[in-house]
Amino acid sequence: MKNAQQVLGLAAEVCEPTRQHGLQHTGTDQTNAVVVTHGRAIQSRWLGAMPSALAAIIFCWIAATGVSQARADDAPAVIETEGVRRLRLLEPSADNPRNSEGDFIRLRDGRILFVYTHFTGGAADHSSAHLAGRFSEDNGRTWTDHDIVVLPNEAKMNVMSVSLLRLADGRIGMLYLRKNAMNDCRPYLRISTDEAKSWGAPTLCIPDGGYFVVNNGRLVQLRNGRLVIPTSQHAQPGGKFQSRGTAMCYLSDDEGRTWRRSRTVLEAPPSSRSGLQEPGVVELRDGRLMMFCRIDQGSQFVSYSDDGGETWSPPKPSSLISPVSPATIKRIPSTGDLLVVYNNHAGIDPSLRGKRTPLTIAVSKDEGQTWQLHKNIEDDPNGWYCYTAMMFVDKRVLLAYCGGDRRTGGLNATVITQVDLEWIYR
Repeated sequence: MKNAQQVLGLAAEVCEPTRQHGLQHTGTDQTNAVVVTHGRAIQSRWLGAMPSALAAIIFCWIAATGVSQARADDAPAVIETEGVRRLRLLEPSADNPRNSEGDFIRLRDGRILFVYTHFTGGAADHSSAHLAGRFSEDNGRTWTDHDIVVLPNEAKMNVMSVSLLRLADGRIGMLYLRKNAMNDCRPYLRISTDEAKSWGAPTLCIPDGGYFVVNNGRLVQLRNGRLVIPTSQHAQPGGKFQSRGTAMCYLSDDEGRTWRRSRTVLEAPPSSRSGLQEPGVVELRDGRLMMFCRIDQGSQFVSYSDDGGETWSPPKPSSLISPVSPATIKRIPSTGDLLVVYNNHAGIDPSLRGKRTPLTIAVSKDEGQTWQLHKNIEDDPNGWYCYTAMMFVDKRVLLAYCGGDRRTGGLNATVITQVDLEWIYR
C-alpha cells in the first residue's frame, strides 16, 4: 500500500459488506469494543494501537467472514461494547417493511415474551399490521427465530403500540391501539389467564370517540391497584386529525373492566405546534404521579398528580433536553432510583438538532428533579432511536427500541439491548 488514500479505499471496499448487514467498527478509541456475528466475538482492544485505516481493514476483514456465515442462516447481528450488548433482532424485509413499538413480559416458566408491531402493508404509521411475538429463555440474550401471531389485525388500518403488564392479581394485561381511521384510534385491553397462550375479549378503554395515541409500554398499575393509561388526543369524534395533542389519563379502579377520563386535560403553551404528545407516567415514592410528554419546546414537559391521576398540575419544561421524541422512565428495583432512556440533546451538534439520536440513559436519585450518569448506548448520527420498552432482568436492564437508519427508514428495525446496571452507575 503506497499511500493513505489506497489504504482508506481498501478499507471502504472491505467494510461495505459489514455495513450492509448492520455491523460496524465502533472506533479505535473504544478499547473494549466487540462485534459478534453468528456467535463469533471480535475483540478490538488490540486495534487501538494501530492507525485507524489499517485497523478498519483488519477489523472488517475478520467481521466479513462472520457476515458471510450470517448471510447463510440469517442470524441477527450482535454488537458489544463495555456494559452494553445490542442485538438487531428484527430487520425489515420486502413483505415485512417495519417492526416497531413492542413490550416485554416475564412468564411464569421463566421465559420472556416480546410482543411487537409487525407491519405487512407498508412502513407508514397507518399501514396494515398485526401483533407478533418472540420468546427468550436466557433473559433476553437470544430469541426464537420465528414469530407467533399474538393478535391478528382486527382494525381497518392496524393494531399497534402494545403494553404488557403483570397485574396485581397475577393475570397479564395486554393494551394495544386499534386504528380504524384518522379520527378513530383507541386502546383496547385484553387479559390472559394462561400466561399469554390465549387472550380474553377486548375491552374498549376510551369510550369517548376520537383519535388517541398511547405509546408502547405505557400501561401502569399504581400501588393502590388503579390502572392508568396516559394518552394524547389528536382528533375529536368525526373531526379532523390535528398534530397538536392534548394530554390526559384514563383510569380504572375495577381491574380494567370500566374506564373514565381524568378531570384534567393538559394543554401545551400556545407557541407549541406539536402540543403534548405520547405521554408516559411513573409513580413517585411519595405517591404522586409524574407525567412526561414529548413536545417541540426543547425538552420533555412534566406534570404532577397527587390524587392518582384525576387532576394534574400545569405542564412545565424539565431538565431532559430532547427533540420531539418520547422518553421512557421506570424505577430500578435494586436501587430505587429512576432510569430514563431518551434522546439527550444537551449540547447537541447543530447538525443533529431535531434528530432522534443519540439514545441516552440517565439516573435520577431525586425522583426526576435532576438526572446524572448520562451514557449513550447508541450514537450513530443517522440512527433513529425511539419507542423504548424497558424491563429489569437480574443485574441488567433489557431495552427494545426502534433502531433504523433515518435515510432508509428510522422505524423499520427493532434492537434488543442489554445494559449492565453496574456499568450505568460508574
